[in-house]
Amino acid sequence: MTKQKKSSTKILEEERIIVTSALPYINGVKHLGNLIGSLLPADVYTRYLKLIGKDVIYICGTDDHGTPAEISALEAKKPVDKYCNEMYEVQKEIYDKFGLNFDYFGKTSHKDNHKVTQEIFLALHKNGYISEKTSEQLYSVDEDRYLPDRYVIGTCPKCDYDQARGDQCEACTSLLSPIELKSPKSITNENSKIEIKKVKHFYINLPKLQNKIEEWVESHTEWPNTTLSIARKWLKEGLRERAITRNLKWGIDVPLEGYDDLVFYVWFDAPNGYISMTKTWAETIKKDKSLFDKYWKSDSTKLIQFMGIDNVPFHTVTWPGSLIGSDLGYIAASSVKSFQWLTYEKGKFSTSQNRGIFTDTALELFPADYWRYYLLLIAPERQDTDFLWDGFQNVVNNDLNNLLGNLLNRCITFTHRHNNGIIPKVKAIGDKEKELYIALDECLVEYQATFNDIEFQKPVRALRKFWQASNKYFQEKQPWKAIIDNPDDALDTIGTTAHALRSIAILFAPIAPFTSEKIYEALGYKSKSVHRTNISQVVNWNVLGGREIPEFKSNLFSKIKDKEIKKLKERFGSVESKQVKKKEKKDKKKEAKKIKKQEKDGYIQYDDFAKIKLITAKILNVEEHPKADKLLVLTLDDGKRKDRTVCAGIKEFYNPDELKGRTVIIVDNLKPRKLRGIMSEGMVLACDIDEKSIALLQPDKKTDAGLEVH
Repeated sequence: MTKQKKSSTKILEEERIIVTSALPYINGVKHLGNLIGSLLPADVYTRYLKLIGKDVIYICGTDDHGTPAEISALEAKKPVDKYCNEMYEVQKEIYDKFGLNFDYFGKTSHKDNHKVTQEIFLALHKNGYISEKTSEQLYSVDEDRYLPDRYVIGTCPKCDYDQARGDQCEACTSLLSPIELKSPKSITNENSKIEIKKVKHFYINLPKLQNKIEEWVESHTEWPNTTLSIARKWLKEGLRERAITRNLKWGIDVPLEGYDDLVFYVWFDAPNGYISMTKTWAETIKKDKSLFDKYWKSDSTKLIQFMGIDNVPFHTVTWPGSLIGSDLGYIAASSVKSFQWLTYEKGKFSTSQNRGIFTDTALELFPADYWRYYLLLIAPERQDTDFLWDGFQNVVNNDLNNLLGNLLNRCITFTHRHNNGIIPKVKAIGDKEKELYIALDECLVEYQATFNDIEFQKPVRALRKFWQASNKYFQEKQPWKAIIDNPDDALDTIGTTAHALRSIAILFAPIAPFTSEKIYEALGYKSKSVHRTNISQVVNWNVLGGREIPEFKSNLFSKIKDKEIKKLKERFGSVESKQVKKKEKKDKKKEAKKIKKQEKDGYIQYDDFAKIKLITAKILNVEEHPKADKLLVLTLDDGKRKDRTVCAGIKEFYNPDELKGRTVIIVDNLKPRKLRGIMSEGMVLACDIDEKSIALLQPDKKTDAGLEVH
């Protein structure tokens, strides 16, 4: 009998763990709601378990059978097996690019799933939990086949809509069966003659299993409330016998003589894929058949499953009923983590209305970690949550770019500028350092406690809080000032910040694996080694001292501009963008009139001013221009280069010697041009005092070169 021991979601030392996510259906690319509803959380949780040193595998694959697969193949004008193989590769490539690190990603059409499903059916049949019933079904004479519900269209008996499907009328939303339709037709041959025939199908006797299923469900009172309440609702209403076969050609054959025209219903065979895919993994990837039983038939294994709420009944009632009734020793779920719906800009994702983001398009727009981080922050764990473009932009710009990206940039740049690219050893630990140490300890406690409870928003927020603490530490210590008056303290600050970033990379790896690799590489490690680092190594404030780090290649993140977001809203059907479009048109006309008047009065627009980039620069050398009486040739340190040349018309006001060492303000993005034979790369700012003198604009405090002037 299926293992029914009372369990907790808490992970024990000796346990093996199988993590699964609801199998994505084969017909088409999935949207972001599917990604955050099962696939991404399962990946993140698996990565976390590996981080804390657990024996865990992540098993998933495509759900290949059923009428939608056949219909999609017909529309694509391809054999169904070829269509499924092609879509498998499409989906697998997308998930790889999203960093979903499956131990095995298989298919329910694989021969191993045929064997496992047939094995479970025969055991249920032998144990008296399978019954045979006769029902009526539509038959297409010219096509010589029975028509499942999705293969039929006709007139709705309730509202007379003439394009109602065999399972539901889209016009009045009534649930239907094909034989209820008036004037039914085959979707693949509307001219075929239709008859009603009696057919025999196999059913699983869930009422006979109800007490055992109920006992198993009640042994899991630690399940999330949503999961438990759905399972209890089904049980309270009373279970009914449920058909497990259909008249289709594409599917898993019934292993009994005389039933050649039947295959198993997709709901019956698909969950068995978790078992069969582990079998394939053990035998073909690990080359060790014994691993299969160690994972699926052992009291030491926990099965933790991720899915949307629509899949909960199948994973808490019907599929466990099959496993319990088969009595083959397969474990059932220790925990079922269910997610509510992710909506899109206050509406539903819709392929037909071009509303919402699908996973392939998402990767074309922005890197995978942008999506991973934002989706986990808004994960619909307790209620529906809304994907908002403005929210996405805010999180990328403020959390990822400003908090994390800038901290790494400043730390690495400072290390190269002031310590020859060597991470300083921390010599003195003051109050500010101790505060940061405590912040990491608190982060670690919250991070582990909430991940162990299979939460996602909370550990992400705990880590973000430590980013804030690290930035606060850096700002309060002001190493750019201390390097002048107290260089040892400045270097201690940089060393401490580098160690904070190392801890961040390790803890961020389950959430944003690609970003963590970049941080680790920036700190002088091999990028992939971040995924082999155990959580016990997170708190170490001495490991980096003396490590040489590479030159900073590029920023971790790029800010998303308002105009990009506006275009994306329009492109992907934002409700908001449609509502404000008319208003924006009116406002644009009004604004154009206003701008025209301002320009007439001598004003410029903010956008024009925003184009000018001003930075600080240090004058390293000054020479007279050989061909111009009024020009001096300045060699500047602009924070990135120490050989920048700017020609300035200040010779009659300044002696070259008095300029050396000064920090001035220059226009950084002025197009270079030759002034009397010498290329000038910018402009020094000055103001007129009177007709006979000028004053160079300078910061009123000591500053580094290369700081942006706002």
